[in-house]
Amino acid sequence: MPDEHRFVENTLAALAARPDAEAVVQGPRRITAGEFRALVLRTARALRRRGLRRGDGVALLGRNSPEVIAVRYAAHLLGCRVGHLSTGLTAKALAAGVEDIGARALIADPASAGLVAATPNLAAVPDVLALGPGGHGDDLLALAARESADPVESPTAPDDPCAIHHTGGTTGPPKGICRTYGQIGGIIAAPLPPALAEVPDEERLLVCTTLTMFGGFLADRVLARGGTVVLQDGFDAAAVLDAVERERVTRLFLPPPLLYSLIDHPAVGDHDLSGLRVLLYGASPASPARLADALRTLGPVLVQHYGQNEAGSISLLAAADHDPARPELLRSVGRPLPGVSVEIRDPAGRVLPTGRVGEIWVRSPGLMSGYWKRPDLTAEALRDGWLRTGDLGRFGPTGLLTLTDRVKDVIVVDTVNVYTTEIEHTLDAHPEVLHSAVYGVPDADGVEEVHATVVRVPGAAVDAEALRAWARREQSSVYRLARVAFTDRLPLTEGGKPDKRLLRRLTGTPAGSLPGTPATSLPGDRT
Repeated sequence: MPDEHRFVENTLAALAARPDAEAVVQGPRRITAGEFRALVLRTARALRRRGLRRGDGVALLGRNSPEVIAVRYAAHLLGCRVGHLSTGLTAKALAAGVEDIGARALIADPASAGLVAATPNLAAVPDVLALGPGGHGDDLLALAARESADPVESPTAPDDPCAIHHTGGTTGPPKGICRTYGQIGGIIAAPLPPALAEVPDEERLLVCTTLTMFGGFLADRVLARGGTVVLQDGFDAAAVLDAVERERVTRLFLPPPLLYSLIDHPAVGDHDLSGLRVLLYGASPASPARLADALRTLGPVLVQHYGQNEAGSISLLAAADHDPARPELLRSVGRPLPGVSVEIRDPAGRVLPTGRVGEIWVRSPGLMSGYWKRPDLTAEALRDGWLRTGDLGRFGPTGLLTLTDRVKDVIVVDTVNVYTTEIEHTLDAHPEVLHSAVYGVPDADGVEEVHATVVRVPGAAVDAEALRAWARREQSSVYRLARVAFTDRLPLTEGGKPDKRLLRRLTGTPAGSLPGTPATSLPGDRT
């Protein structure tokens, strides 16, 4: 489509075609497509009256809500570049993000008022607005209510910067990933792959992960196609089960740790989940043993998504390939999507044959345009139209792609590469283990050792020595576990993946001091 970059106008047209249908639902709030369209247009006019124009930067700070989606659309309608920042940031980190975006306006929900007030150098931001009463700054929603809901023509061009997404910093300091209006519009307009297309016309997506990440892209695609977005402000297994049943949710995205929490909830069998057609999971490696549990609990609705913030969507493992009797399938991340090229390369950039482990390089229309204001990092990550993902993997004989680790997470023991994902799969297959995270920590001599943090099945008594013996039976001697710690719950990043940097820090060693840790410019937030 020649006007893909006008994706907000295209979405508003889809909303106008079904004004009485539900567009966004949150708890008791049910907002029709006509009401949501009017909110976007009124907000765009209010922002324009405050002086925002094409090319201005807007920092958005807010939890999952209809207003957060609407204000993002409104700013994009004016041609602004928007950085949706995490509400979990410190005041210092928020100030750095606002400065990096070059924000002419900071728009925050009332729940973030304290964080905004504590932000250093706030006076340097020309305009600070609140998404409702009780926030820091003028009430944008009150200003919008005075405006007309007449159409607003977007001045955007395909190559204009559209979105600045800051990485979670799992490989080092956060970096701003930039995409243009043309790139974002192309992602939203792209046809659904067959693995995701078998959903009835009345599509209802539940978003219980943050809108700052993959959940926001999914919401955009659903609204652009005339579907309904059901919002929850964070993940709670019981609340998700209730919402799937009550709202007849057809699609749901969860990172693997949250998927495990869902199927382990004692009330999962008491809910009618028959409306759920696709449970998309991704953002971190998934345990074949736990996926088999999920298939037994939920049925054939699982689809794995492999992607990165820098790369966009890379591959899917279709529901038909989720066979509990074939763990080699469940270890894979499926096949590359149409239009996506994937190569496995050695450190010198040479393509490796099938079966060999190397770094995954990707070329696709969904690649970022680069790291915002960091041409040096962009040149390291993007080469001749290909992205170095920082992930290690291999292709099997049937074309399935299997991840083995992150480059930065590989542990070198006696000059041999030890892949943490393989150990995690082994530990997770133990009948008394729910979930594990494996990472390298240097000993007193600076030699890396294999450490694991494990979540046991409630009431289980398996100890560290038993798990060491279990791992020794399944792996070679270099995979020996130097230390096994136990916890009730693994710490997760905002993206829903185990926070190995924090686990290393809890061990007493910051991730940055690990010997052999690659440069922090490597990409890496999976989606």
